[in-house]
Amino acid sequence: MLTLDAEQTAARTWFETLRTRICAAFEAIEREAGSDAAFDYIAWDRTDPSGAPGGGGVRGVMKGKVFEKVGVNVSTVGGLLDGEFGKSIHGAGDDPRFFATGISLVAHMANPHVPAVHMNTRFLVTTKRWFGGGADLNPPLPVAQDTDDFHATFRAACDAHDPAYYPRFKAWADDYFYIPHRQVHRGVGGIFYDHLEGDFAANLAFTQAVGEAFLDVYPRLVRRRMAEPFGAAELAQQRAWRGRYAEFNLVYDRGTLFGLKTGGNIDAILMSLPPVATWD
Repeated sequence: MLTLDAEQTAARTWFETLRTRICAAFEAIEREAGSDAAFDYIAWDRTDPSGAPGGGGVRGVMKGKVFEKVGVNVSTVGGLLDGEFGKSIHGAGDDPRFFATGISLVAHMANPHVPAVHMNTRFLVTTKRWFGGGADLNPPLPVAQDTDDFHATFRAACDAHDPAYYPRFKAWADDYFYIPHRQVHRGVGGIFYDHLEGDFAANLAFTQAVGEAFLDVYPRLVRRRMAEPFGAAELAQQRAWRGRYAEFNLVYDRGTLFGLKTGGNIDAILMSLPPVATWD
């Protein structure tokens, strides 16, 4: 068992509470579609390279009528970062000790008209303490109304805390969620932030606002599109787009690398990969 201080406990509690609420919201959508699909939860433990207990997490996955594959994971881990990788982590250059707690979500949808989505927020401790994360929308068939509503919701969440946040974090997402070898963006963007340190209470409140914004806007977008008709052409577009999504997550995604380098649960880390994709 890891020993957590008050800030670490508060962050962990929030991420786990948000997980429970998101999973309930997604299961409710499945019920509306006439499906009894539910999340399957698997708890996992981590052993630190030192041999000491290193925390763990819970992988949650649902495969349903609306959500072809959705993963909502929480984890709380700690111990020693390994060698050169540790030096690349904020605040860990001279001290390999770390703590990380967070929530990570990726949804791949059955209907190509429903946008896929990613959301992740986290709290890390090295010699520094900071929050990071964000959310981005990934439609195979982009619709301006959905993109505008997604961005407007996150703009409102950002503006309530700092008017400079949205333009800064939107630009950060545009830069981060880009596939250099394809020279295209992964989706239609969102927000991304990292190394948000200083006032713990204010930064936790902002991170909570990001989670609330996601829980507000994404179920609305799913319900808006989940009954739209589609055919072979739309499915082909979806699967080709998923191939690019997989390329980004395997080649460039920092969260994937962090999970693998710190000995996380491989099935939980790679739950972001789509169930069916093509490379034509």
